[in-house]
Amino acid sequence: MTVYFIGAGPGAADLITLRGARLLARCGVCLYAGSLVPRDLLAECPDDVRLIDTAQLDLDEITEELVRAHREGHDVARLHSGDPSLFSAVAEQMRRLDAAEVPYEVVPGVPAFAAAAAALKRELTVPTVGQTVILTRVAQQATPMPPGEDLATLGASGALLVLHLAARYAERVAAELLPHYGADCPAAVVAMASREDELVLRGTLGDIAGQVRAAGVTKTAVIVVGRTLGATGFRDSHLYSTQRSRTR
Repeated sequence: MTVYFIGAGPGAADLITLRGARLLARCGVCLYAGSLVPRDLLAECPDDVRLIDTAQLDLDEITEELVRAHREGHDVARLHSGDPSLFSAVAEQMRRLDAAEVPYEVVPGVPAFAAAAAALKRELTVPTVGQTVILTRVAQQATPMPPGEDLATLGASGALLVLHLAARYAERVAAELLPHYGADCPAAVVAMASREDELVLRGTLGDIAGQVRAAGVTKTAVIVVGRTLGATGFRDSHLYSTQRSRTR
């Protein structure tokens, strides 16, 4: 049988993909993080499903559950918030399943940064303003960042930055980016993107940390910093250029 790593999306139950929902509806075992995956989404599971909340389990215990379900003849849905390709710890689980010779597949989901952009009603890449998006986080009480991936180095690019898992360190983020972006650079924080309790904070790099502190946002949020957030007088994309259509 197969383990399916399924991107559950950013929070709203109806932002899971059709493929993810169909697999969820037929898997006999479902592992999910109770603090991140909405309960409404679990309604897609079969009536006789075995639900396992992984919030209190370590990586070895999660692996044991995946391997046990496989050996018992069950397909397994392993739900991950957002998309499995970003900050999901899927790589460690796949490595262990490879060692146990358990087959698995990965089903992509809507990532948090995409849901945040939708909440902000902004395209993150804007012609002549910014064409690069950097997805990153900060090192604090977590795995250290690799050399060359500190905020000062990444900020020197001037690209739009999307920081995951960094809301509680907003003041530090702002302080490290100010020399590169300036206090007037547009910035935003989106907490609980796509959920009923979604919160959107808009401002500049100079004031966004204060807004985050005042709102009490500490988790399940992304910080977005870059000029494309406030872009207005940009030219139309070449994709829709009338000059381009004449030369086809």
